[in-house]
Amino acid sequence: MAGIRRAAVLGRPIAHSLSPVIHNAGYAAAGLTGWSYTAIECAEAELPDRVAGLGPEWAGLSLTMPLKEAALGVAAEVSPVAVAVGAANTLVRRPDGSWSADNTDVSGMVDVLTGAGVAPGAEVVVLGAGGTARAVLAAAVRLRSSRVTFRVRRRAAGEELARLAQALGVRCEIRDWADRGDPGDADVVISTVPRGAADGLAGAARSWRPETVVFDVVYDPWPTPLAAGAVAAGCRIVPGLDLLLAQAVGQFEQFTGVTAPVPAMRAALRAARDGG
Repeated sequence: MAGIRRAAVLGRPIAHSLSPVIHNAGYAAAGLTGWSYTAIECAEAELPDRVAGLGPEWAGLSLTMPLKEAALGVAAEVSPVAVAVGAANTLVRRPDGSWSADNTDVSGMVDVLTGAGVAPGAEVVVLGAGGTARAVLAAAVRLRSSRVTFRVRRRAAGEELARLAQALGVRCEIRDWADRGDPGDADVVISTVPRGAADGLAGAARSWRPETVVFDVVYDPWPTPLAAGAVAAGCRIVPGLDLLLAQAVGQFEQFTGVTAPVPAMRAALRAARDGG
């Protein structure tokens, strides 16, 4: 059918994703009756063939772990921000049938962090070194952060981040994951690691400064142990669902060319979170 348009989120694991809830609620609110959005399990090695096999009804794809770096390799055009961070979370179908890559995580992070009161010049500690951590660096440029410290599990990934930080003009420090320094000394702590990886810091988080803003990109389950510990200390919390919504809004508008009905998308996300 000519009116059918499709989009999806790809990653592994992906069954927990709430992206279909957000996008489908947006389609309904915007009157896009021919549109649908699903979740597709996809490993990194499978991405090129998966994308190449999509028919003309496919308008866009959202990419999550572990596909954000691999997404650049299947795109004919890559946005400056995606080039800068070396990762993309968005693929948009071009008129000639090829794909363009973008990264809406960056603008989404800026939106949610400024909304949480993060001021220019803030010192940031980032847990992790993957594609989302790279997006933090680009967001730090826009927030004019004074310094970004990465706690990494793989030293090689940390060295890549250091080179990217230098290219972006961000003051950066790389520390090992097991470093005894307390992340809670920073103005902002951002966890970009998968579910469970930061649980060991939950106890320390209970003694963090109330002024610290804590942002955990994991949203299932919520609160994470890290976030719960930070809540106990009185820290301001940015839940992963806030970023999920913010980056999805940018994707929705690129896929459809329609202004996103944000209130309806937010309401659907909250209902799904609450089990409603």
